[in-house]
Amino acid sequence: MVIPLFPKLQLFDHILFHLLNVLLLVEWEVRNHIPSGTVLKALSSGGENGPWMKFMRAEITIEDFLQEFRKLCSEISKTDMSVDFFSFLLTNEQVVKQFPVMTETITQIRAKGLQTALLSNNFFLPNGKSFLPLDRKQFDVVVESCLEGICKPDPRIYKLCLERLGRKPSECILLEDLGPNLKAAASLGIHTIKVNDPETAVKELKTLLGFTLRTVVPNTRPVRKTMEIPKDSLEKYLRDLLGIQTTGPLELLQFDHGQSNPTYYIKLANQQMVLRKKPPGTLLPSAHAVEREFRIMKALKNAGVPVPKVLDLCEDSRIVGTPFYVMEYCSGLTYKDPSLPGLKPSQRQAIYTAMNRVLCKIHSVDLKATGLEDYGKHGDYITRQVQTWIKQYRATETSTIPAMERLIEWLPLHLPSQQRTTVVHGDFRLDNLLFHPETNEVLAVLDWELSTLGDPLADVAYSCLAHYLPSSFPIQPGLGDCDLTKLGIPTAEEYFRMYCLHMGIPPTENWNFYMAFSFFRVAAILQGVYKRSLTGQASSATAEQSGKLTEFMSNLAWDFAVKEGFRVFKEMPPTRPLTRSHHTWARPQFPPRTLGRRSYVTSTDSSPAHASKGALVFSPEGLSPPVWEVYQRLKQFIERHVYPAEPELQSHQASAERWTPSPLVEDLKEKAKAEGLWNLFLPIETDPERKYGAGLTNVEYAHLCELMGTSLYAPEIFNCSAPDTGNMEVLVRYGTEEQKARWLTPLLEGKARSCFAMTEPQVASSDATNIESSIREEDGFYVINGHKWWISGILDPRCQLCVFMGKTDPHAPRHQQQSVLLVPMDTPGIKIIRPLTVYGLEDAPGGHGEVLFEKVRVPKENMVLGPGRGFEIAQGRLGPGRIHHCMRLIGCSERALALMKARAKSRVAFGKPLVEQGTLLADIAQSRVEIEQARLLVLKAAHVMDVAGNKAAALDIAMIKMVAPSMASRVIDRAIQAFGAAGLSNDFPLAQFFAGARALRFADGPDEVHRAAVAKMELKHGL
Repeated sequence: MVIPLFPKLQLFDHILFHLLNVLLLVEWEVRNHIPSGTVLKALSSGGENGPWMKFMRAEITIEDFLQEFRKLCSEISKTDMSVDFFSFLLTNEQVVKQFPVMTETITQIRAKGLQTALLSNNFFLPNGKSFLPLDRKQFDVVVESCLEGICKPDPRIYKLCLERLGRKPSECILLEDLGPNLKAAASLGIHTIKVNDPETAVKELKTLLGFTLRTVVPNTRPVRKTMEIPKDSLEKYLRDLLGIQTTGPLELLQFDHGQSNPTYYIKLANQQMVLRKKPPGTLLPSAHAVEREFRIMKALKNAGVPVPKVLDLCEDSRIVGTPFYVMEYCSGLTYKDPSLPGLKPSQRQAIYTAMNRVLCKIHSVDLKATGLEDYGKHGDYITRQVQTWIKQYRATETSTIPAMERLIEWLPLHLPSQQRTTVVHGDFRLDNLLFHPETNEVLAVLDWELSTLGDPLADVAYSCLAHYLPSSFPIQPGLGDCDLTKLGIPTAEEYFRMYCLHMGIPPTENWNFYMAFSFFRVAAILQGVYKRSLTGQASSATAEQSGKLTEFMSNLAWDFAVKEGFRVFKEMPPTRPLTRSHHTWARPQFPPRTLGRRSYVTSTDSSPAHASKGALVFSPEGLSPPVWEVYQRLKQFIERHVYPAEPELQSHQASAERWTPSPLVEDLKEKAKAEGLWNLFLPIETDPERKYGAGLTNVEYAHLCELMGTSLYAPEIFNCSAPDTGNMEVLVRYGTEEQKARWLTPLLEGKARSCFAMTEPQVASSDATNIESSIREEDGFYVINGHKWWISGILDPRCQLCVFMGKTDPHAPRHQQQSVLLVPMDTPGIKIIRPLTVYGLEDAPGGHGEVLFEKVRVPKENMVLGPGRGFEIAQGRLGPGRIHHCMRLIGCSERALALMKARAKSRVAFGKPLVEQGTLLADIAQSRVEIEQARLLVLKAAHVMDVAGNKAAALDIAMIKMVAPSMASRVIDRAIQAFGAAGLSNDFPLAQFFAGARALRFADGPDEVHRAAVAKMELKHGL
């Protein structure tokens, strides 16, 4: 953990602060299997003349330091170490955070007119800037070691700081956690406080200074300069309002809570009040309506809802600059940290239960009795809210945020069909509640700015946001990484069920939509806060942070949108074959045939619900209604999003950035996820519970896969591309739960890519038993040595896993010598020699690499299934996945023929259209016949796999692997011929289609191997 420990204060007028970065050394060493203490030994090596101290004095660059540091670590640990993660920690501002207690201490000290200084050992970043991730405005003087060329504990750096402060050593206090630094400062006469714990250090500092460093009113602070209001006019107004005759100054503090409407604590005579006002500047219409807050709180107080008593609404902007209202100050406990530190599990449970019950009370208010029937519109609340927040976001937009753009498109298309109407708070969360310190009862619900009439489930979802935020979230800590069971806090699901039980309603199914909307709304709010911070109008010191947080929150919202898409998809009826059968039945076409479309259907019976279960379905129209619906959505997605994106994606592949994944592909992948068009490839026989995929049969997926084959980019967009599909199937079939958690999950989510390393340049690798790369056991690890090539996808920067095949025992029986290991791509010893090309095409960003594996050490738990099981796994990996290429080749051929026909109708040669040329007509007819023949064979192979199993389908699989690539090559070649020279260019996909089809005559196994297999099986059948 990086812990900023602030140093030290000057005794009367000046204060010296120091920042020490303590890195995540223990976690890093454990994660990288490095002996404990290695990094600390390397950092301290050489003392004042060691690389670390030289780095702090800017005598060497960060590159030179990391090189020396790696060498020292490798010598100490006796292993070749990578220091990339250490470099990340060293330079990442997100891991360096200032303690809130120190921030408050600095504020109080400066409010008393004292000076503060920061004395830091730090360094230069590669961009030439010094690394100091703090607000420098907190300090009067900042002294950085890298700029001065001297470091603590060198006395000269302390003298330099004293000189710039213009103070004597006896007038200063240093807060520091390291003994040598404290000793050096004390030798100069500086007062010192050793920091072991920030809270304890602040108490000691308070004793020395003689005044409090913590505010008396909880969660308040001195009024920020940009949020100051005229006290004289306010005091006169309050004296007139309350009839206060006694003298005494008005005490004014600002709540650090709330970034929208500035909120102040007021004490006048014996009266304690809270003032909430509109922020200054030009505001969006209907935003910051303090008038509505006043009205709702007054009505709810009379209805028995716990809210503070409102005293007056003042719409005269001359008093404090904007309209405001005043209410009584309620004393109680506010919990800003939802994990409720310091409380017992039973107390936490009681607090969340009380929070839940008071929300139910709000949602049960009688609108007519309270006069709130016209407080908002009835019905279509979510529709209006989505429109409102889209409009608000657009009005404050400062840059394009991809997730926000996707949500703006997705939300209006997935609105709830039914909604109740109640009072909704709009910002209901734990830190907007005041609790009794002993009974855990809710004393008051605060901050009603966003209240209206609407769908109560929006409040419930919003109150669960903290469950999905990390505990380190800068605006408000979250519960995302907490053990809620241990803490006694209900999960979001338990909290929602508790609400439904208290309200007497059934749980909603589209909970994920409400969560997506809630995070989207917060993202829009944060964007507004950020926009105002650019002009100094925002009311919180953390407002400027909200710019980065908008994107973070929108990404969380999109995660829930994706989950909702999966929920809808998975609720479709399962399509698992009910029986094993080789029979086919003819039935009427469903739906009715459309002129010009391929439609010949064979199915199990005339019922559409069973159209594709265990049957050989010749055309998409014969699929069961749920799968037919998926087919239609997939087709529309490809036509609307994929085809139009192809020119840009092709340009990216030819650009200097080609080895970096295209942002457009990543955006389309997110869209596909949200539509539930994701991980369609895993067959139901491999995943019978549909835990990982769509649960389709091989025949059903064949029709979808053909669609994806019409575009080179579509398979990846739907997370259905090789080699990931085969590797995921290996993990599903053979992986341990630990292996699945580490590798399968990110692959299924599309957050990582993978490769399969089997082919070797020195042997005929079509025979897996020829593999020569060695895997030997050594000191609890497996050590890999080998030379591989044509490793597809290994050049992709997202490639995190290499599924490696090598020999563990060359003396074992021929088919038991090989093993498969899961090798993390950041393991030392993996050296990519060069990218290989297919007819000059690089296939960036994944590419095809030639790779050396030299002394690559892999933990034993990364072995798949066990030693000697590699050949078995290689065969299993080519289960359903073994005909995916054939399925896609049918789609590729269809696209080539479609382009050929369009070309023939639009071009003229030798005085007449190409379509009237006899040779071209013959080519079109031949292509159609060959595609239909190959499709039937593909579908038959898929059907036999469904009803009799992969082993029984061996002959059909071998035949289609013989037929499909050759067929596609011929069809594409004819199309290229029809295009002339243009067919060879990148203006059309034909050249890439041809290269891919030709390569598959090797990649999917050489033609000769498949012919031999077919012949041997044929001969076994006899005459």
